[in-house]
Amino acid sequence: MWKRFGAPIGVFLLFLLILTSSSLARLSVDANDYKGIQAAAAAPADCITVHKVGRISLSVTNTGNFGNNEVQGTDCLTGEATTSCEYPKGSGIEYLFLGAFWIGAVSGRDTLVTTGADGWLQGRETFPDEGKLGELIHRSLIDPTSPEFDGAVSENDVIAVYRDTLTAGVPLDDVDNRPHQPLFLKVDESSYSWSYSYAEDFVLFDYKISNEGFNRLDDVYMGIYVDADVGQNSTCQTNECHTDDICGFVHATPETTRSGCTYTDTVNIAWIADNDGDPGQNGPYDNTSATNVTATRIVRTPSEKLEVSFNWWISNGNATLDFGPREKAGQGRLKEDLYPYSHGGLGTPNGDRAKYYVMRNQEFDYDQILTANIQQSDPLWLAPNNPAQALSFADGFDTRYLLSFGPFKIDPGETLPLSFAYVAGENFHTNINNAADYLDNQAGNYDPLKYYANLNFEDLTTNARWASWIYDNPGVDTDGSGFRGKFIECLAALQIDTIVNGVDTTFDTLQHVVDTTYLTGDGVPDFQGAKPPPAPVFWIQPEVGKLTIRFNGLRSENTPDEFLKVTGESPLDFEGYRVYYGRDERDGSYSLFASYDREDYNKYVLTQDAATGTEIFVLYDTPYTIEQLQTLYGDPADPTKFDPLVYSRTNPYLLGDSVFYFAPQDYNTSEFGVTTDIFKIYPDQPYPSTLVPEDANEDELTKDGYLKYFEYSVVIPDLLPTVGYWVAVTAFDYGSPASGLPSLESSKTVSGKFAYAQNTAAEMAEAGAEVFVYPNPYRIDSDYRGAAYEGSSQVKREQADDRVRAINFANVPPNCVVRIYSLDGDLVREIEHDVDPSEPDATHVEWDLVTRNTQLVVSGLYYWAVEDRDTGDISIGKLAIVM
Repeated sequence: MWKRFGAPIGVFLLFLLILTSSSLARLSVDANDYKGIQAAAAAPADCITVHKVGRISLSVTNTGNFGNNEVQGTDCLTGEATTSCEYPKGSGIEYLFLGAFWIGAVSGRDTLVTTGADGWLQGRETFPDEGKLGELIHRSLIDPTSPEFDGAVSENDVIAVYRDTLTAGVPLDDVDNRPHQPLFLKVDESSYSWSYSYAEDFVLFDYKISNEGFNRLDDVYMGIYVDADVGQNSTCQTNECHTDDICGFVHATPETTRSGCTYTDTVNIAWIADNDGDPGQNGPYDNTSATNVTATRIVRTPSEKLEVSFNWWISNGNATLDFGPREKAGQGRLKEDLYPYSHGGLGTPNGDRAKYYVMRNQEFDYDQILTANIQQSDPLWLAPNNPAQALSFADGFDTRYLLSFGPFKIDPGETLPLSFAYVAGENFHTNINNAADYLDNQAGNYDPLKYYANLNFEDLTTNARWASWIYDNPGVDTDGSGFRGKFIECLAALQIDTIVNGVDTTFDTLQHVVDTTYLTGDGVPDFQGAKPPPAPVFWIQPEVGKLTIRFNGLRSENTPDEFLKVTGESPLDFEGYRVYYGRDERDGSYSLFASYDREDYNKYVLTQDAATGTEIFVLYDTPYTIEQLQTLYGDPADPTKFDPLVYSRTNPYLLGDSVFYFAPQDYNTSEFGVTTDIFKIYPDQPYPSTLVPEDANEDELTKDGYLKYFEYSVVIPDLLPTVGYWVAVTAFDYGSPASGLPSLESSKTVSGKFAYAQNTAAEMAEAGAEVFVYPNPYRIDSDYRGAAYEGSSQVKREQADDRVRAINFANVPPNCVVRIYSLDGDLVREIEHDVDPSEPDATHVEWDLVTRNTQLVVSGLYYWAVEDRDTGDISIGKLAIVM
């Protein structure tokens, strides 16, 4: 479903006439223009899936667009409901209606544009193949034993292929009233996402655009179109959250190197957000507020020298109210007459010719909130016809933007690259009164510069910078050409702390060194960054009231981080483990139960800030183990007495002219079973003879083939057996001081497992445990949701109460059928349950109080029966429902 349809009714009727005409089911394609795509014999294999390993939950498709039109479809890879661009994941706040790829070119004598979504008309011009050839491909780095691991770039790769050659069912050009004319393009689209703390807020897109026709495409322009409609998901579905969006562009931001040198970082991001962050009903921001922002950053184009255009516009049902910034005829960079948009408006570019004009117009539109400042006398910009409308546009409207660039040419058989990031940033809005004080046109409060001063771009620009660095690692010579990227150098004052034969020999004054900071890479894509250690393999052993967690850390402790080799640091940067549990699988719902980390310490050295001349402490080295520090700084007679925590920031260690202090890396909870609830299952097991389990000695292996040395366990006690728990075991590292990276931790939401604190199926069968039902009676006026009996999963959390109701059957056999009957013996519902007995939820079944006729059950008494399909045994009982 699309939220609106803006074509004239005559065009719409003509479009329907074409769709119903069998003679035009597929428009013919001249073989001289095209190499060999055949007419589709079946429906294209349209597919949508969601990137959600990080904190951004973004839908991608194989149809040339991203987002889900705010229509909750089904993920074709997981079967779960989709989000459009939910941020943070699980919040229910959407930041995107739809984004799409646009490309325009001159082919022969025709000016043609292909779009993944028009943004106003219903339809698109890019389609995947039919059947298996058109399906999405998924890969992932998470599990090396999975078939999806081979060839993976990120923790979640989605690969799509689509073309613009299908013409049946494609809307007419609503200006020229002609059918879609293909450019004969094939697009290979790959999108990547990560759960790492520095990369969890964006999705990277990588396009390869191929000319499969025989004609050369000249003056090619590419663009990314975005229509956001920011707001809470339930509000957006009622079509109320699209009327107050604002957008703009950030060219550059001031930055500081770790030694204090300042520079200007060019980021070039187009952003869009809600105008005020949607404060809660009682004033402050709450969990329904859209206080964040999303943006597009282009990280690779086919050429470094190109023209970039940033255009935004507002679309309305009344075309005369359409508006978007336009340069006056003969002004601006293009210096040519204005191309007239259709329907008399200044905003929406209808038809191929208008779209192509917008893509190549070389305009850089002013930010939306400045609209009311544009007067008729402005030397460059056309002013809105009505000042009252200008104020209305400035304080937020149904806005969309296009970030485009070119020109290029694509010869037949040639392929051009394009890469961009869709980025989110937190805490864009921090002042609930900002819009009311400075963008309230009714109250006469209009001061856009003061409004801007209260916006926070810091997290957005940081995330956009990391997206660029992941695409092309700064300072990395990927192709061996000798070029490592653009950099800046500044002179930094540093106390060099030199160790010779275990003795600190530094007695010099401050030494001045050249601090080199790489801003870019060598231009060759890397699509990688520093990684946390992989999460350990873990199992849950449930018992009544507690969960015993066993995990094996072979991979966590021995997987190198290849990114650190670039910085010259040790690639083995494992630091420790953390164990979490929670009532649902949202990141914020997990609570830390136990952690272990190695005993090591960071050393902070006194330096002089290059910008201000003030003295600051800086971390340069990776952590030191306690043994290393005792050797370096302890009394030779008894080095074990050296305690690094004695030397703090206010009481530093002084050695000649060297000044430094120590601080723990994490909490140093390193004594198993003493300072941490985690303990080693085999504490006396020596280090293995090999790290390859298949080659290890028999006494080095557990019964199921894992190395004993890396086996750990922890018990989570005092749990309710009637509610489910999510458990996650993560691994984390100590970060990278050389690149300024903090400690990285594997994702809780990716590795989480669900369990009930009840006995296993085998234990219940052996003990003859009886099936029971809860809550019984079920009362509609009870807060079962608050007690986590129902509606606690991420999928159900945003649904209304009557969509998440649940009656629980416990102690059921792992292979059984649950049947509910009325008192008259009519079958109300039958639920099939077939779960591996080793799974923690094997003995639990939920009934959603919906009948087999898909109706909500009514009040009354009911019988239930649970049939064990392995033994034929049947358990029966009664339950009451008070609706």
